[in-house]
Amino acid sequence: MQAQSAYHLYNLPRELLDTLTLRTLLSEPTPPLNSKSTLGLDSAEDSRQIQDGIDSTVTSGANIGARACNICLGVGFLDVDEQRTHFRSDWHRYNVKTRLAGGQAVSEEKFGQLVEALDDSLSGSASSSSEEESSGEGSSDAVNALINKTKRLNAQLKSAADDESSQKNQIPQSPLAWFHSSQPQTQLGVYRHIFPTYIESDAYLDELKDMQSGGAEGRTWAMFMVAGGHFAGAIVKVGKSDEEKAEEAEEAAAAASGRKKKHKKPRPETEVLRHKTFHRYTTRKKQGGSQSMNDNAKGPAKSAGAQLRRYGEQALRDDIRNLLLDWAEDIDACERIWIRASTSNRRIFLDFESPIVKGDIRLRTFPFPTRRPTQSELARCLLELTKPKVSHFTEAQLREQDEAYLTSIKPKPPKPVPPPPSQPAQPLLPPKPKLTKDEEVLKDKWLRAFEMISRDRLEALKSFWDREADALGGINGLIPEYASADASGGMKRAGTLLQAATAAGSEDIVKWLLDEENADPTIAVPSRTRDDDKDITDDGHGEEGEVENVPLKQGAYRTAYDLAKTKAVRDIFRRSAATHPEKWDWLGAGRVPSELRKEMEEERDEKKKVRRKGLKEKVKEREREAAAKKAASGVVELTPEPTPPPKLENLTGPRKLGGASGAVEGIAGLTPEMRARVERERRARAAEARLKALGH
Repeated sequence: MQAQSAYHLYNLPRELLDTLTLRTLLSEPTPPLNSKSTLGLDSAEDSRQIQDGIDSTVTSGANIGARACNICLGVGFLDVDEQRTHFRSDWHRYNVKTRLAGGQAVSEEKFGQLVEALDDSLSGSASSSSEEESSGEGSSDAVNALINKTKRLNAQLKSAADDESSQKNQIPQSPLAWFHSSQPQTQLGVYRHIFPTYIESDAYLDELKDMQSGGAEGRTWAMFMVAGGHFAGAIVKVGKSDEEKAEEAEEAAAAASGRKKKHKKPRPETEVLRHKTFHRYTTRKKQGGSQSMNDNAKGPAKSAGAQLRRYGEQALRDDIRNLLLDWAEDIDACERIWIRASTSNRRIFLDFESPIVKGDIRLRTFPFPTRRPTQSELARCLLELTKPKVSHFTEAQLREQDEAYLTSIKPKPPKPVPPPPSQPAQPLLPPKPKLTKDEEVLKDKWLRAFEMISRDRLEALKSFWDREADALGGINGLIPEYASADASGGMKRAGTLLQAATAAGSEDIVKWLLDEENADPTIAVPSRTRDDDKDITDDGHGEEGEVENVPLKQGAYRTAYDLAKTKAVRDIFRRSAATHPEKWDWLGAGRVPSELRKEMEEERDEKKKVRRKGLKEKVKEREREAAAKKAASGVVELTPEPTPPPKLENLTGPRKLGGASGAVEGIAGLTPEMRARVERERRARAAEARLKALGH
């Protein structure tokens, strides 16, 4: 269990520091690679010689001059011939290639040791080469072989280091660095952000010991928070100076020995030297985000609140920067600078001639969640950072925790995906038959007719039908299935032109087809569309003496009338049945429920008028009853008198400010008795007007 201790980060007991060790999950070092087995050398001593030859540098040698080799560690020459001979030697060529590859040059003695360490030495390469090869080519091959061997060795050593670092990087780092003490079993957790960024975790313990020294002035931190228009800043002393610690130690020793009966109360470990908080209105309530971010995303708003928030942002920026300039000397002396701010708010601290420079190694962010910037929140964060976490676990418990943690971060093997349940094979739909040229032409004509029907273009359809009636099979010709399949809406289920117009709700076209073209209303809807019958809806309201769509019996079929979606279209069928009863079997095969004669329509309209009139009378009767009840109860509803339109004042005449209304001016000069009489007469006239309006 972790808890904040009574220890202070910059004042840890010496006996605890001496027993601390850094605790990591990867405590055992990675074993080095076996150079002999990897490179195939004769012995480990040979590989050591190669590595020593690569890494060594020679401090002795001739001074670099006009006749000297700058690559081969400054070796000098007596004449030009000796210099040219050196440039053609294997030693010089090896050093040149090594330096080009980023390595270091070796001495001639080390070069000889490297050559002897190889299985194929220069002498062996020269003896095994053919007589046709020149001596220069054999020497060049030997140098290349030596370069390749050393490159492979470096690659293997680098790979080992990379494997070790990658193994460490695979484990996510905790924000706390843990130290372990075995006397007693104690674990101490310190935030990593407190340590310098340029040191490795292995040096944390030495740095922790160095942190116990406060120097001549002590240690100070700068802490700043800004969010939502709130700002809090403080300069805090977190570590006492060495002089203060020595004085406290002397006082404690004197008190313990009894030489001093009364000693001073020790100073607190942390001390707030300077602090400041302020707030500006920069964020709309329950919206979040600054006004500038909202302007960048949606454009600048023109409301008064937006203007206030923009002003608040600018004022907050100026206040913070002025404060930083006032605290510049204190900030320069701080060991750490803690800032909690969003990306845009961080510019407040950095984008001007600030004592806080971008890239400063002292800059830190809080490694834990923080709340609204206040003075108390800064105090809480200071306590969180300077009080190490303490736990007391045994070695066995720590080992169990490590194993459980390592197990939890291991990548889990992917769950086997169960095979999908076998589904019954879907019957293959027959491919659409390819249309002939004549069928394509016919389909195009039907689609043109469907378009005219859907747009209710009667005159255009008449002209089109006069030309194409014979080609389309006449007024009662059946629509081919390949043509109706591409129709829109309810016309997909149509089998004739009448059925298509009925399904589309084109009233004028349906009337033209029934009355003038004698379209047959008894033709059944094609069987291919019976599954779509459920789509037929009735959005009309049935009236008295009117029958809606007749439900189908088992084995029955639908006709054009059944495709009608509106009462207006159905009435056209019923009127045609009443006008031309002898043409078709309207009530039987046509499935028209009843005829609609002119007198029936007049009677229906008369009933509607009577019904509306009765409703109006009922409403008036209710209003009279309500008014009578109010009059009987003594509650008189005041009806405001109509006010005459205001008269335009003569703008050329004299005017005065604060003038009263005409009614007030009329009684302004009267005595109180006359005013009361005028008011009584006015109220009486108003009461008479209300009674007259009620009909009394």
